[in-house]
Order: sequence, then C-alpha cells, then structure tokens
Amino acid sequence: MLLFQIWLKPAAAMSAILDRGSLLFASIAVLCATLLLRSAAPELPISFFTPLLVLAVLYVPGALLLASLLGRLGGAGVVFQRDYAPLLTCTAMAFAATEIPLAVGAWFVPVVYLIIPALLYFALLMFLAVRTVFGVESGVAIGVVALSWIPLVAGSFAWGLLRPLLGMLASPFFLFYAWYFLGGELSGLGAGLRSRQSFRRMLDAAAINPHDGDAQYHLGLIHQQRHQSTEAIARFEKAVAIDPTLTDAHFQLGRIAREQGRLKDALAHFQTVVHLDERHSSSEVLRELGGIYVAARQFGDARSELELYTERRPYDPEGLYYYGQALDGLNQAPAARDAYARAVEADRTAPRYRRRYTARWSRLAQKQLGKLRA
Repeated sequence: MLLFQIWLKPAAAMSAILDRGSLLFASIAVLCATLLLRSAAPELPISFFTPLLVLAVLYVPGALLLASLLGRLGGAGVVFQRDYAPLLTCTAMAFAATEIPLAVGAWFVPVVYLIIPALLYFALLMFLAVRTVFGVESGVAIGVVALSWIPLVAGSFAWGLLRPLLGMLASPFFLFYAWYFLGGELSGLGAGLRSRQSFRRMLDAAAINPHDGDAQYHLGLIHQQRHQSTEAIARFEKAVAIDPTLTDAHFQLGRIAREQGRLKDALAHFQTVVHLDERHSSSEVLRELGGIYVAARQFGDARSELELYTERRPYDPEGLYYYGQALDGLNQAPAARDAYARAVEADRTAPRYRRRYTARWSRLAQKQLGKLRA
C-alpha cells in the first residue's frame, strides 16, 4: 500500500502516488487519520474535516503559487489546472502518514511534545512531494516548503470573518446546487492526475514490446524529471540497447553522467551523439561537450566546440559562460570578458519563462567579470 511505502521509501512513494494514487483514497486517509488523532488526543481543538479542508483550500493552492513563482513554471492558472490534483494527492497522503504516528505516540506521551517532530517530518515529505510533482531543484523545493506557512497564517486571519458564511455554505441545499452547476469544473480539477496516470499506463504497455526504444526513453524522462537518476539511467540504457542510434537517450545519459561527475562516461555518450547528429537538440550537444572539456581543463578543445555552438546559438547564457571559461583558461582575457558580458545580456533579454534556466549562468558570468576587472 502506498501509505506504508511513504514510511519506508518516501521519495519512491511520491513517484508511485503520481502513477497509481487516488485523490479519493488520500482524502479518506486524512479523515480517518484525523479521527484517530482526535481519539488519542481529544484536547486538540480540531474537527475531523478541518485538516483536509485546510489542505485543499489553503495549503496546496498556496504551495502551487509559490512553486510557480520560485520555480518560474509559467502562469499560475496553467500550473493550477495541471498540478493541483497531483500535489493535493501527494500532500494528503503525506499528511495522513504524519498524523497516524502522531496519534499512536499521543497514547503514550502528551501530544504537545510530538507536534514539532511531526511538523518536521511533514515538511520533509512535502519537500519530496514538491520536487517530484514539479521537477524543480532542491533549493526551490526547500523554498516552497519553508514559505508554505504563509497561506495558513493568512487563512487563519480570514477564518474568523468567514466562519459564519462557511456555515451557511455548508447547507445541503447550497451544496446540491453548487454541485449541479459547478460539478463539471470541480471534477475537472482531477484531470491533471488522471492524464499523468493514463500517459504512464500507456508507456508501460508500450514498453512491454522489446523493440520499442522510444517507450523506454520516455519512461526514463519521467524518472529524470522526478530526480530518480538510477531508474532513469536504467530506462535510457534499455533504450540504447534496443536502438543504438537513439540520440535522445545517449544525450540524456551524457547529461546525467556529467551531473554525477562521471566525465569519461559523459564524454563517450556526447561523442556518440555528435557522430550521429552534431545539431542534435539545437546543437546543445556541442555546449555539453564544451562544458566537459572546461571541467577537464582541455581549454583548446572546449573553445573549438563552444565557438561553433555560440555561432549557432548566440543568445544562450550557459554556452556563453562556458565559452568565457574556455577563453579565460587560454589567457584570452578580453575575449573572455566579452563572452561573459554577452551571457549577462542574454539572460537580461531572455523571455520570462526562460529565466528559470538562465539566471544561474548570468550570476556566474557576473562573478567572473568581477574577477577579470579586479
């Protein structure tokens, strides 16, 4: 069961919830866990439905807004429609997995001593949930979780004012008419989770075919987006075993190897891609090769690859930064300063949705500019 898997392998459990989880089951789990907690600690001033309501109305929408801002994921409306149900399902399962041990512990010690450990455990699970659902870097996920208390504080101020109104809205007659007129929109909130799960089932079915390398590649992309490097590598390696000319899989294997510091393996995969198609992924393979050569301090080889790349992609801050590194390593300070300055300008003029990826290279380029001017 996915709930038990959270306690054993929380990172893998969040991925499994996206593939097989149910929002209905997660909601029932929260309600049951809250009832269990109330029976163990009746002094807590909460009703059995309050935690689920707070998660659905305040906490998850607030986390979605924070993720879209900090992670620069695009418009908040698009992010909400796509990721509300997946994040709510993961959050509800995480909350239930936190409440159950809290309730068990409350039978033996006062619950007040358990609140802080429970909050820290829930924060850890939410960090994994945010990183898995959105595919953001760890720093962004930490920022989302660290700031997610803000919607709860805002909601607590509004609760006293809205409580009488919410009591009226809880009328069976109002709920019936609300569901009658808005049922389609409300049911559509779960479309994001259903579409993810349908796509995963389709890929799993296609992967049964031992000759379908594309299915293995796309499954690898799912694991890669969820920061499951081991599973992603296994899928990409199956893809290239089926079709050695599958440049996309070689490219991703090279990127993962480079991130893990396995430069020799990364170089082999990128050289395979260049041999098959040097313009692969808009020539980004040349940038990756140049980055590896810079890391290996082979600045002459790096300049050759990056000079060609920056001619083809003159507005990519990452490529310009690596190019500046190569030129700096060859003691060509004026040319290096020019490359770093172009990297900063490329980030400044990039579209907003691209700055999630380009801002890092602009900061690094500005740092190197400062060193060269000192």
